[in-house]
Amino acid sequence: MNRNVNELIEYPKEGILSKEIFKDEKSSMTLFCMAAGTRISEHKSVKRGIVYVLEGDGIFKLEKDIKMKNGVFIHMEENAVHSLKADKNTSFLLFLY
Repeated sequence: MNRNVNELIEYPKEGILSKEIFKDEKSSMTLFCMAAGTRISEHKSVKRGIVYVLEGDGIFKLEKDIKMKNGVFIHMEENAVHSLKADKNTSFLLFLY
């Protein structure tokens, strides 16, 4: 199935909207749309992951603060502790493998 991910971006008034793009036995890809001011508290990833920021402005904390801007690519190892904060509406793809 082919999709233009940018056409799937929609921001909730508050909180997070997620849309599963792809999933099989070993991997998954999810689109996350975070409303401005939303935070995701510190947690661990269950698998290795890649985050690709589509648009927005925020902070992805993974050992250090990483600015979430268009085109930023973040790699996480399994069990990596991380948190997020969206200063503006922010969307990203999360690929777990």
